[in-house]
Amino acid sequence: MTSGFQRRDVLRLAAAASAAMAAAGVRAQSHWPTRPVTMIVPFPAGGGTDAFARPLSAQFTKLTGQTLVIDNRGGAGGTVGASIAAKAAPDGYTLFMGAVHHAIAPSIYPKLDYDLEKDFVPLLLLANVPQVVVVNPKRVTETTLKAFVANAKQNPGKLNYASAGAGTSHHLAGELFKLQTGTFITHIPYRGAGPALQDLIAGNVDVMFDGLGSSAQHIKAGRIKALMVAGSKRNPAFPDVPCAAEVGLPDYTVTTWYGLWAPKGTPAEVQARIVDDMKKALASDELKTIWASNGSEIPNVTNAAYAAFVNAEIKRWAAVVKASGAKLE
Repeated sequence: MTSGFQRRDVLRLAAAASAAMAAAGVRAQSHWPTRPVTMIVPFPAGGGTDAFARPLSAQFTKLTGQTLVIDNRGGAGGTVGASIAAKAAPDGYTLFMGAVHHAIAPSIYPKLDYDLEKDFVPLLLLANVPQVVVVNPKRVTETTLKAFVANAKQNPGKLNYASAGAGTSHHLAGELFKLQTGTFITHIPYRGAGPALQDLIAGNVDVMFDGLGSSAQHIKAGRIKALMVAGSKRNPAFPDVPCAAEVGLPDYTVTTWYGLWAPKGTPAEVQARIVDDMKKALASDELKTIWASNGSEIPNVTNAAYAAFVNAEIKRWAAVVKASGAKLE
């Protein structure tokens, strides 16, 4: 009798201790973040991802009192950084800021060691900006898209375009442009949008199909010239630049979007806190101004809706890859 009572007592104590530990864990998670958070940005500094990641980092620090450390891990069209992030501890202290490129990668990289939809938790869409066709004005003298296309048709293969790497949105946007205009422009892949854009500005390449987020400041400064923004309407940040629909390309709708994921297994309570804090940061006047100057809207797409958006993008770009024959170079 005594030993039985003692066993039951021990079991009750163990259960109570387990419940206390679980409660403590929930309390700790609800106070996220209690230390600096790392956000892996899978491209070199200076590209379109950085144009949004760094202001977001600064606003996050203001809001939470904890530093959001930007960790640039470029290479292989953003897949190197994605692979690293997928293997990080799922504790809310390593986040991944991916982009449209990561919805393209499954169709163009045959042996990825991660699965965007299975190895990550989708948190929220951060920015959505149209692609823009930009040229170096010293290398390309045409001032309209119509004249540029005529030149490209007369001189197949003579013009070249820079991209952030094989399989990125810059690459596929270029291939889609070639399909819809009946032109051939030589693709030159780089290790990120930053290096590609710098070579365009320096006059080492002719054209780039870039996101407005990284090109905006250089367009305004006159270092590069915008011939067209993708989509059916002009962008408020660049009202003088015609849209694709106006120049005879009604189906050329390409956006460079950026979103946030966490490694699979990140506690639901932590996920909720991340989404809540990021939405508060995006609602700040500072980020609203920066997003608008970069030609971006602030989406309100989170969790399940974000997952559905990513799934649709994966299917959409798979069709473009198949139609264009795009491949690693």
